[in-house]
Amino acid sequence: MALNHSIRPGQTWLDTHGHRIQAHGGSMHYEDDTFYWYGENKEQTTPGSENWHWGVRAYSSTDLYNWNDLGLIIPPVLDDPASPLHPAQKMDRPHIIFNEATGKYVCWLKVMGEGEHETQASTVLTADAFLGPYEIVRSGLTPLGMSAGDFDLVVDPTTKKAYYYFEKVHTDLVCAELTDDYTDVSGVHTLHFPHPSPPFTREAPAHFERDGIHFLMTSGSTGYFPNFTEVASAPDYHGPWTVLGDAHPGDASRTSFRSQISCIFKHPCKRDLYIAMADRWLPQLPETMPNVYESVAARSRGETMQMPSDPAAMAAAMAAGSGQNTAIADYVWLPIRFDRDIPTIDWLDDWRVEDFSDR
Repeated sequence: MALNHSIRPGQTWLDTHGHRIQAHGGSMHYEDDTFYWYGENKEQTTPGSENWHWGVRAYSSTDLYNWNDLGLIIPPVLDDPASPLHPAQKMDRPHIIFNEATGKYVCWLKVMGEGEHETQASTVLTADAFLGPYEIVRSGLTPLGMSAGDFDLVVDPTTKKAYYYFEKVHTDLVCAELTDDYTDVSGVHTLHFPHPSPPFTREAPAHFERDGIHFLMTSGSTGYFPNFTEVASAPDYHGPWTVLGDAHPGDASRTSFRSQISCIFKHPCKRDLYIAMADRWLPQLPETMPNVYESVAARSRGETMQMPSDPAAMAAAMAAGSGQNTAIADYVWLPIRFDRDIPTIDWLDDWRVEDFSDR
């Protein structure tokens, strides 16, 4: 298997054994000079399979280009349909943080359940090592009594207090403080970005901090169809948040380059390199796909929907979305550029970490 020497957004990314990388809705952990990329294993999430996931898979790398498959760090539970880890239970977006006080790695999972109208809940697991084994310590958790959707976990590097940003399904985005052991919410929380319904609701929050300014990038709610990424800034974890606009201003389609961000991390060895990790959930969508967000938004407002300029592209997009073959989803990783403290993501066909200044 030939080595990779750069990151190529949107291209099929293979591990060192030549297999598609399966770490969707993913995040990054850095420890002992090694990067660990982990996320949903979708290798068996094909049309008709009724599998939403096949556990949480992890990969390791020292250069961010070449990834060694470490296998399942949280395997699916196959013999108990009621388990939150059963493949039909719609588990996704794992996030793992380390608790220095307890010495535990704490993983939170979003679990949507089997039915269309099930309450979305959280499952929390802990382990003594990043690669596991992980043990469930809480399941069916509805934090603050809320149905909890997409989320991000953040640990303050100084105070070690942990924060849980999650979508209160189809309404607000919540910033909730975690308990000292990171396995529950403390009760302290704030509500942000209120919206009446999809597609306006902000989901898939990705938090990062730069020079004392907090940033959140969020997505609208259009299922697996991509939409624009909204970026906001604040002086504190709890806000107040100021919306800065579309994080991908160069993308005329307003689809975030046909992707959805799951995590933003700062390269530990570079002075100012922040990388937005995103999934291209439906790579089979045509490049000329219409703006699904605007179409759904118009319908939500009771307006007459405009026919897309390319009806064939709309038909192809809808057909591709109906299959939802996320086993072939690709990744769009791009560096963030800062213009007067406003984060901007530009398209690059190919880029290298080495082109950024060291610390």
